[in-house]
Order: sequence, then structure tokens, then C-alpha cells
Amino acid sequence: MEMNIQDVKNYLPHRYPFLLIDRVLELEVGKSLVALKNVTFNEPQFTGHFPAQPIMPGVMIVEALAQATGILAFKSEVGKPIDGQIYMLVGIDKVRFKHMVEPGDQLRLEVEVMVVKRGIWKFKCKALVDGKIVTTAELMCTQKAAD
Repeated sequence: MEMNIQDVKNYLPHRYPFLLIDRVLELEVGKSLVALKNVTFNEPQFTGHFPAQPIMPGVMIVEALAQATGILAFKSEVGKPIDGQIYMLVGIDKVRFKHMVEPGDQLRLEVEVMVVKRGIWKFKCKALVDGKIVTTAELMCTQKAAD
């Protein structure tokens, strides 16, 4: 199941400059999701990280993966967000950064459900550029009513 940017905006509360999913390519409810983030030079983080050699901050790669897990959890559990419900990142484990991500790269985000226990979702995640793994992590999220 594919999702364009308008579909993605129906599942994530994030907006520019912090919406980090451009498209969902594959989604298997309750199992996995593959999404894309097009990294462009005009994004605000590149004015300071780093002006002479812009690279995408690792925490933003992890955030993009977290946003992918939120979409998968919503699609798997309730189908569509209920008013006021969001998925919050509650845990980050085993994060590794293997290569830099630069403007012009297309970040492929792959998330896979490991376990769901007492409302906590745990995911195995990886981000790739041109088929090369740039980041791996295990992330946890849970549903919460928005304040």
C-alpha cells in the first residue's frame, strides 16, 4: 500500500520543517513499512550543520524512522488517527550511524514490528541511501492523547 504526502499528513501531526516522510512505498499492516525522505539543501538544519559540509543530523534520521513507526502503528492498530491521538517515541536502543547523509540523498526508511506488548510497540529500523545502510536502531512508541 502506497501513501503520498497528503496521505502521510493524515497520519502524522508534524508539519514543515519537521515532517520527515515524503512518501510511503510499502506498508504491510502489523508487520512493516518502507518510506522515503528526500534530503534537500534548502532544509533549515543545513545552514548550521555544517555550512562547509552539510550533513543531516543523526537525531533527524532517527526522528524520520520514528515518524515511519508512528504511521505503521496507526495503520496497524486503529486504521486512522482518532481525534487527539498521536504516537509518541518512548525508547531508542542500539542506534548506530554508519555513513553521512547529505543534501541530494534519498533516505529509504525501513521499519519492522518486533513486538507489541501492553501498548508499547518495538520496531527494528534501518535507514539506507543508495542501498547502503546509514543508520540502524530499535525504537519504541506508544499511543497517547495529544495535549
